[in-house]
Amino acid sequence: MPNVRTDMTISLEGYICGLAAQQPPYLDEGFFRITEWAVAHEAWRERAGFDGGAQGTDDALLKEMFARAGAYVMGRRMFDSGEEPWGESPPFRAPVFVLTHRQREPLIRKGGTTFHFVTQGLAAAIERAKAACGDRDVQISGGARIVQQAITEGLLNEMHVHIAPVLLGQGTRLFDQLPDSVIELDRYQVVDSPAVTHLGFRFPAAA
Repeated sequence: MPNVRTDMTISLEGYICGLAAQQPPYLDEGFFRITEWAVAHEAWRERAGFDGGAQGTDDALLKEMFARAGAYVMGRRMFDSGEEPWGESPPFRAPVFVLTHRQREPLIRKGGTTFHFVTQGLAAAIERAKAACGDRDVQISGGARIVQQAITEGLLNEMHVHIAPVLLGQGTRLFDQLPDSVIELDRYQVVDSPAVTHLGFRFPAAA
């Protein structure tokens, strides 16, 4: 059974972006600040079509994430904000299932990325991703609402939270709109670096 995983970078108080990112193009200074640790490293830069980049602990974790991902799931806002910057060769190199209310034919890009648009909900998108990923992971890329829904519906096996040492003040919280219940997690990984602290958690048996 494929593993369903998410990796999200947050500020110290739990935001994935600042207030400005709540409007198109859904990216702002806060988002770019907390994710700069990834952008600086070789694994991300190679996927984005750039040379160079730092190596080390953070880079090794990024490489592991990319290597394990056999299919991706994301929300429509993430796709809308990334479609143009990603260009003709997006960094995924695997099937991507986009949650949306608007039907659209698959969008085929270079390098193995095809965007499939799913109107039947998150569970259906994950099932399609599982069917497409072989023995690799289904990677839920975001945004926050998609991750919150996955937690609420018990669809996640692993969550990797990367905490940047910065306070954004206000913005979109990763852990919001969750059910009024206690979910016990197994913290199985803690990796520290000067730029970010990486925490890995396993959930109880997912649906």
